[in-house]
Amino acid sequence: MHGPTPPLPRPAGRLRFAMPPKHETLDDERRHRKERLAGALRIFGRLGFDDGVSGHITVRDPEFSDCFWVNPFGMPFRHVTVSDLVMVNSEGQVVHGHYHVNQAAFTVHAQVHAARPDVVAVAHCHSVHGRALSALGELLDPITQESCAFYEDHGLYDSYTGVAVSAEEGRRIAAALGSRKALVLRNHGLLTVGDSVDAAAWWFLSMERSAQVQLTARAAGRPVLVDHRQAVATREHLGGDLMAWISYQPLWQEISRSEPDLLS
Repeated sequence: MHGPTPPLPRPAGRLRFAMPPKHETLDDERRHRKERLAGALRIFGRLGFDDGVSGHITVRDPEFSDCFWVNPFGMPFRHVTVSDLVMVNSEGQVVHGHYHVNQAAFTVHAQVHAARPDVVAVAHCHSVHGRALSALGELLDPITQESCAFYEDHGLYDSYTGVAVSAEEGRRIAAALGSRKALVLRNHGLLTVGDSVDAAAWWFLSMERSAQVQLTARAAGRPVLVDHRQAVATREHLGGDLMAWISYQPLWQEISRSEPDLLS
């Protein structure tokens, strides 16, 4: 006696899997970037990454490559909507919107964007564990799968000269970043970049958590390092912006569904 015929697997091509969208017009792409920027700011706000008026995420405009959308000065991350966002030129002058921007913070972002035309978004906030790691003047160690994504792909800006307000300081920070995706700013915090808001935001989130794990592990004992070969292999598998974009999508879905007013 034969049992029931087992169900056949569905063809992989018929399963849903989100990938970065293609845009038919510049207006569509601009709207998409602004929505993702507002969403990332809200997520950062939930996690307590905003600290007074410190912290920025910038995204390059798809049409005017030397202009950037950014959060308004002094507005809580948790309150930002798409219509609140401000567009500034490379000099930090507002060209669209009704709010001021944090000129000191934007000076750094502007120089990073100028040095890296491949970068669409830059994230920098004064998060707690990022600042703690920066106070040690150290890089992330390859001690977890997540931290291996940054292995030999993040740098240290080994200087602190107060609030960065000059273009020259911004250029030095951009030079320290080089072609990498992240930077530890000594005695300051973390900075990450990506080819989308999603990627830059994910790298910041993951770097902050990796800093927390490293500090916690060191407090408990001596962390065991992943060997060079495995760390490189892990970075090659997980360290690209596409993987960052994919990893970020659950966060985007949650924030856009639970706080749809951000799209207004």
